[in-house]
Amino acid sequence: MKKFLYWAAIATLIIPNIALCFTEGMGFWASLTNVLLPLSVLWLVMSLSRKPGKTVLWLFIFIFFAAFQIVLLYLFGRSIIAVDMFLNLVTTNPGEVTELLDNLVPAVSTVVIIYVPLIVMAIISLRRGDRLDEVFLKRQRRYASAGIVAGVVCLGATYAADRDYRATTDLYPLNVCYNVVLAVDRTVKTAEYKEASASFMFNAKSTHPKDSTEVYIMVIGETARALDFSLYGYNRQTTPMLEKTDGIVAFNHVLTESNTTHKSVPMLLSAACAEDYDRIYREKGIITAFKEAGFHTTFISNQKPNHSFIDFFGEEADDWVFIKENGKAEAEDDKADCHPDADMLPMVKNILAKGRKKEFIVLHTYGSHFNYRERYPAGTGRFMPDSPSEAEAKNRPSLLNAYDNTISYTDRLLATLTKMLSDKGCAAALLYTSDHGENIFDDDRHLFLHASPVPSYYELHVPFIVYTSTSYRRQFPAVAEALAANRTKAVASSVSAFHTMLTLGGITTRVLNDSLSVACRKFTPRPRRYLNDHNEAVPVNKIVRDRLDYVMFRREGIIVR
Repeated sequence: MKKFLYWAAIATLIIPNIALCFTEGMGFWASLTNVLLPLSVLWLVMSLSRKPGKTVLWLFIFIFFAAFQIVLLYLFGRSIIAVDMFLNLVTTNPGEVTELLDNLVPAVSTVVIIYVPLIVMAIISLRRGDRLDEVFLKRQRRYASAGIVAGVVCLGATYAADRDYRATTDLYPLNVCYNVVLAVDRTVKTAEYKEASASFMFNAKSTHPKDSTEVYIMVIGETARALDFSLYGYNRQTTPMLEKTDGIVAFNHVLTESNTTHKSVPMLLSAACAEDYDRIYREKGIITAFKEAGFHTTFISNQKPNHSFIDFFGEEADDWVFIKENGKAEAEDDKADCHPDADMLPMVKNILAKGRKKEFIVLHTYGSHFNYRERYPAGTGRFMPDSPSEAEAKNRPSLLNAYDNTISYTDRLLATLTKMLSDKGCAAALLYTSDHGENIFDDDRHLFLHASPVPSYYELHVPFIVYTSTSYRRQFPAVAEALAANRTKAVASSVSAFHTMLTLGGITTRVLNDSLSVACRKFTPRPRRYLNDHNEAVPVNKIVRDRLDYVMFRREGIIVR
């Protein structure tokens, strides 16, 4: 068994390298390097000890990487384990992880079949004291060393043939190890945020009359894509209530700058954007700006706290609550703790009933996050059947029904909020957008969910909706006119949400940029940018390259440049 274990370890750990050659569309030299060099290094490492069981257990972290990589290739069809994926491991609540794994049975089963026996054999071999023959090992070291030399030569040829090739981004598992280092660095910076931002001030002031009553609500959606809103022309009536609401302006051509929640939501709540993301580590969020301008502020989240910037910005409010955390004591399982977003409505009603002159409320919803069927109360779905919900392409009709039910539920939530604001009879406005969209086996690529390092159209095109009350439009007609004038322009939600919200509230700060606010006549569309895995702002047309995505961009009238 000892030699079998030796060769089995090498064979199973090289599987991701072979798969990535196909999924990443590597050229000849890059493919050869990606297999030969790691294979030879692994071969040499396995020859360093006479105890193969011990060596395999030393390599456990790479076994974990290999299993993780295979699951991600099943899920996204391409890309290595990204920095954001490691950060998602520490910022995603266990309930979401369980929901996802429950629906990735084929991929999880595959890695269990491949790697668990390897680990079991290693433990048995180590306990039995199996030892490889030294003559055998010396021979393998010679072969492996020759392979490493050949691999280095191939690496040089790859750099010569492809000017964009970088080992730290393209050579597995070196690129994954590099991403781990970046993930640790960002985690440390995040942990130091409160100290780094302690003295930050917006110097915010209100330009609206001090004695006027004003209420502003910012609603952060989750995983809602514009494609499934009938407000934007979808052939299913998913948003009939919003379509009948007076004062609604829906922006058509809005893209997010990130398809990951832990980046996109903080950008919506702050002045950070793809081109200047690092300011997030030293500046406070929009709630603080409203507080400085004299508003009472509230943050309500239907997600669990996860020690991320979402929490930090939310906790800057005068009052803040994570309703799932509050319900933890009563919840005996994840489903019992699955609050529909409408559970936030009584809280908003109670806030408005207090009658304060200046009120700013931020709601972070659970929206359309998978598992879709858990996002709306049983019996309220309009599109049936909404099961089964397993993550398989053959289940797309049911998955899409359930997803569209979440959009319909969001429609009722937003319509109820606008009715509350209308009933107040004061100057009031609401801004709604989503952090990113979602793949639902929409085309031949069979992509599902979101957060792939290479985003699709379905993850980028998001809704962006502004409501203003009759009283608001009467008092601030210039804002209403600007909203209507900018409705069809190219907008980046990650850039514009912060500045638009400030403009709606009549707040001036040293960071406000009128050219980024769709509520201002000075709004100017900017080149499309995306915040990549290494926190670099890259043109959208450089990171999105699939023809099928551009078919959808053209269909929706979105220019990507």
